[in-house]
Amino acid sequence: MNTDSRAYGTPSADAPLEEMQIQRRAPGPGDVHIEITYCGVCHSDIHTARNEWLNSVYPVIPGHEIIGRVVGVGSKVKAFKTGDLVGVGCMVDSCMECDPCTDHLEQFCTHGCTWTYNSPDLHMGGRTYGGYSTHIVVREEFVLKIPENLDEKATAPLLCAGITTWSPLRHWKVGKGDRVGVVGLGGLGHMGIKFARALGAHVVVITRSPEKGRDAEELGAHEVLLSTDPEAMKAFVNSLDFILNTIPVGHEMDPYISLLKIDATMVLVGAVEPLKPFHGGGIIMGRKRIAGSLIGGIRETQEMLDFCGQHNIVSDIELIRMQEINEAYDRVVRSDVKYRFVIDMQSLKE
Repeated sequence: MNTDSRAYGTPSADAPLEEMQIQRRAPGPGDVHIEITYCGVCHSDIHTARNEWLNSVYPVIPGHEIIGRVVGVGSKVKAFKTGDLVGVGCMVDSCMECDPCTDHLEQFCTHGCTWTYNSPDLHMGGRTYGGYSTHIVVREEFVLKIPENLDEKATAPLLCAGITTWSPLRHWKVGKGDRVGVVGLGGLGHMGIKFARALGAHVVVITRSPEKGRDAEELGAHEVLLSTDPEAMKAFVNSLDFILNTIPVGHEMDPYISLLKIDATMVLVGAVEPLKPFHGGGIIMGRKRIAGSLIGGIRETQEMLDFCGQHNIVSDIELIRMQEINEAYDRVVRSDVKYRFVIDMQSLKE
């Protein structure tokens, strides 16, 4: 029997988020039933709620940085039990049979993975609903174990901002002695600094803002490069082994390409939109690479969470009540948050 859950969502692209009542499926034999305690706010939530990617189906219930406690498990569930601290990220299902899925890259499922919200719901029909709600039911394979030593509320953004930055650092084998540039200091950039530093890299934060430069040093950056200073940029030409580019909008690429060493790579994780044209000579003269990366598979996400547990890494957050979400959206758009909003779901139950 399906169950009701209180939630916050929007009925249309131009409407504010409001309280709604949604249905969750009854837990099946392979399902985990989770009471949500905290949910992070990602810019993707805003893009989807406001139909800025032109693919939203309403009502939209956002939220894919979910932390909670297990309140029930199906008869075939082996990895979780009632009371466990768990997480759910950007995916809740995939075919589990195609080549990417069997390679633990469910985010690239050939048949299309099921996103946590605004995807076709394979169980109930309609669309999936995300973590701005009191409860969620997820198949066991897409539930993650959260280290109990971590600050529960500050762990939520690891499920998207964390894995989005961890995955490229690991895939390109960033490690001790590497000189790593992090472009942009926001929800993604601040996690990139923490991970690159913990992996032993020398971290250079590249920003337009002197104020953000000071923040970057507090977060662990070894150096700050102001992209608005031509002389400083010239001094860093051909000096970086890897660049993590977190800028969320189309931008000039040539200045950052020039910073890469021979055979070095810049990975884009933020700009899901057209980029401004760049000069081919910048990558030809140095055999440089521009690549992209999309979150990470479930196994890699668990690896990231375990690493965070070992190194006590969490996000810097501002905790809000569910009823403050519309104001929070406006502040995210203005980059007025250090560095991730997290919703206290207890406020939705009051």
